Amino acid sequence: MVLQDKIWLGTSKEGQVTLLKQMANRHGLISGATGTGKTVTLQVLAEGFSKLGVPVFLADIKGDLAGLCLPGELNEKIQKRLEQTGASGFSPKGNPVVFWDVFGEKGHPVRTTVSEMGPLLLGRMLDLNETQTGVLHLVFRIADDEGMLLIDLKDLRAMLTYCGENAGQYTLRYGNITKASVGAIQRAIAILEEQGGNDFFGEPALEITDWLRLDENGNGLVNILSAEQLFLRPNLYSAFLLWMLGELYEILPEQGDQGPLRMAFFFDEAHLLFKDCSKSLLDKIELTIRLIRSKGIGVFFITQNPADVPSSVLAQLSGRVQHALRAFTPAEQRVVKSVAETFRVNPEFDTEQAILSLGTGEALLSFLDEKGTPGMTQKAIILPPESRIGTISENLRSEMINTSDLYGKYEESFDRISAYEVLSAKFFGHGVQATSVLTEEEPVQAPEQEATVPTMVKTAFKVFDPQTGTYVTQESFVPAPVQPQQQTVYSPQPAGVPQVQVQTPPVLVYNPKTGQYEPGELPSQAAPKPRSKAPKTVKKEKTLAERMIENVARSTASGAGYTIGRTLSRNILGVFGIK
Repeated sequence: MVLQDKIWLGTSKEGQVTLLKQMANRHGLISGATGTGKTVTLQVLAEGFSKLGVPVFLADIKGDLAGLCLPGELNEKIQKRLEQTGASGFSPKGNPVVFWDVFGEKGHPVRTTVSEMGPLLLGRMLDLNETQTGVLHLVFRIADDEGMLLIDLKDLRAMLTYCGENAGQYTLRYGNITKASVGAIQRAIAILEEQGGNDFFGEPALEITDWLRLDENGNGLVNILSAEQLFLRPNLYSAFLLWMLGELYEILPEQGDQGPLRMAFFFDEAHLLFKDCSKSLLDKIELTIRLIRSKGIGVFFITQNPADVPSSVLAQLSGRVQHALRAFTPAEQRVVKSVAETFRVNPEFDTEQAILSLGTGEALLSFLDEKGTPGMTQKAIILPPESRIGTISENLRSEMINTSDLYGKYEESFDRISAYEVLSAKFFGHGVQATSVLTEEEPVQAPEQEATVPTMVKTAFKVFDPQTGTYVTQESFVPAPVQPQQQTVYSPQPAGVPQVQVQTPPVLVYNPKTGQYEPGELPSQAAPKPRSKAPKTVKKEKTLAERMIENVARSTASGAGYTIGRTLSRNILGVFGIK
């Protein structure tokens, strides 16, 4: 509820607790356990910013924020809350809402290009390590230097393959590009494609200025991103929201801290942003949060546990809405104590005990005053929203999408010539070249072939014309793919080809009749006949009786030889008188 150019968020014993519009760019934190009322608090703040003429962006993870487009109901529960808070003049009313969806199912499609996402956030989306992210940086640098547009994932795939195949010529200039890193990135891209990444990267890319609009009554448009499916892909969800913050920072001009608030940005489930966050990405988040307030952007993080937010980022969040926390373990009790110490002390109650005893719809509130000083912590009851709490029907959602003035701008995607088409065209004319045969005879001059003119094919693509605000069709002629020539397979020569006759060179032969050498021919030598192999005899196995007779004969012959030899030796020695 808006009260005197302020957002009346809750009521305490001291009175109304409000958030000043000019202090909303100091950012804030909404935390609390599940079921303590964080979504209602977010809804009250969102419709309050809208009534103050500030566009709003928020992610609808559970589907229960779509009710912002419809007026609420004055039931018994709402009436009781109004009596507790003392809110008078409450009138149920809806808000101007535009639905968005990365997958284009429950809202206008949201797309961006690979180049706009950048290697740092893309590495986060693909869950790459530092080495692989470094290789991705090099690929983006090479693409920029060679004029390759990286629009969708197939462009990135083609560029990775190109850099991997030509890594040798890029190593000395850019750095080492290993095939292992390129392969790991390709696998991560394949996983992202299965998760619907092709729906997110492409054209037409989202124009952030479409979120910074007011309706005919001066109310800020509430841009609701359907994140029921996106939330199931935490890396894609966190990288997408970070990309939007980065785009807002780059597009919006500097205005200083005293300028008007241009947009309120609610980052639900903020713990996904900082989970497994690299130091380089954390430094970029901290820098963006610190500097984006001078662009007129107020960022509010929503999470269950304040400890999920790094202290360097938590120090930048001035507005605090603390719902109840539960402490069942010593570790949780230490968290509650540390959270209580971050609030300004109120002598009326113990902050630590108050955090543990808060009921549903109650919260500790602390905002900056006109001088920028943190206000006294107050225990308050949150006001009910004027819009409906809960979901809406699919028919109503479809009707609001089809009747939106943005319908038709992002629904149809197109694919213009980019890195994939340029790199693919390099291989269209590559065919298999024929080979030549070398012979002993003089080569015959081959007839010159006429230069072939490539066949041109007409292609059409759409380009956004900023002057007319529409997409115009342009035509272009590109070379048609050339069919590769068939490779010639050379077989043995046929019988009709004449054989080359080899003549025997002349020699000089000696003539004994004349005593001179005369020209003649060497007698032809008949080819030697192949030697026939003798038939191989098969050794016959002897019987036992034959082996015994052979052994007796061998022994007898040996003994007889010994006797004869001894007699001859004695007779010869006796001739010389030797006995």
